[in-house]
Amino acid sequence: MISNQILQNTIEGLKKIARIDLCVCDIDGKILASTFAQRPQQEAVVAAFVESEADSQVIQGQQYFKVFDENRLEYILVANGGTEDVYMIGKIAAFQIHNLLVAYKERFDKDNFIKNLLLDNLLLIDIYNRAKKLHIMPEDKRAVLVLEVGKERDRDILEAVRTFFIGKNKDFVTAVDEETVIIVKSLEAQEGYDDLQKCAGAVLETCGTDNMHIAVGTIVHDIREVSRSYKEAKMALDVGKIFYEEKNVIAYSTLGIGRLIYQLPIPLCKMFIREIFDGHSPDEFDEETLTTIGKFFENNLNVSETSRQLYIHRNTLVYRLDKLQKSTNLDLRVFEDAITFKIALMVVRYMKYMETIQ
Repeated sequence: MISNQILQNTIEGLKKIARIDLCVCDIDGKILASTFAQRPQQEAVVAAFVESEADSQVIQGQQYFKVFDENRLEYILVANGGTEDVYMIGKIAAFQIHNLLVAYKERFDKDNFIKNLLLDNLLLIDIYNRAKKLHIMPEDKRAVLVLEVGKERDRDILEAVRTFFIGKNKDFVTAVDEETVIIVKSLEAQEGYDDLQKCAGAVLETCGTDNMHIAVGTIVHDIREVSRSYKEAKMALDVGKIFYEEKNVIAYSTLGIGRLIYQLPIPLCKMFIREIFDGHSPDEFDEETLTTIGKFFENNLNVSETSRQLYIHRNTLVYRLDKLQKSTNLDLRVFEDAITFKIALMVVRYMKYMETIQ
């Protein structure tokens, strides 16, 4: 169904050109859009016209037209005037609204197809048959972007993203839940992940908020693989929240070790932490120790640079690292121990995240 605002914009545009007032009603006579004040008993007049067999009729100096959607009466258009010129403009307006119905119905059909495609609700043969029927090229280069907008998605955000992609007929914008907006982005042969990152950043700018995150799935070359790109983008959102909180745009192809940890079973994670820390957890350390460890990793295990950035003497840093070694049997100045500790920190963050969503 066309929104009332689209109908209003359409008849206002026609009025500016033809200088003739128009009104669109539903089949019960309720006014959906209008450029002029209605006469009394408008609903009764519309009801009588609906019951008649005529497709157009002059009633009380106004032209009435029926607008059908596949033989089903959808709207009544009223053109204010009874002359031949008014009749011609009324026919043009009715034709325009009919075309809008067709376009919106095709958009609905495509939206429904894309949703079922993303959720793996289609058989393989149905994917190609329906894609052909909807004039969607199955072998186009595509990737899925998932925009996380919160637990109560604002409809304005969905429409803002759709507006951003207007004119790009190969791109699709939809939603399968209340928390995300999904973009199935079509790519040219020369476009790649850098272009996807730029597109993702532009979408965030369009939404005008720093609180949102957008994830990018891998590029696929067959429409049946779009659901895989969607699942990867969803995973990238989760992994990004756990390990890369500072990033608003996160790509599945850049998740690194975070992707591996995310797929580990929780019992295995707990076993790993017990083995490394003898039943303790690395997040039990005080804030000073955790800050020291974080800065030490940031500076690639460089003692001098870490002590300089922490504004402490080199010996103080060495003392803290020695103290940590005594409590964990891990010397962060040794690469292998540092890697073990870094992975343990990431595993603990993953376990905590899983506890919050369970």
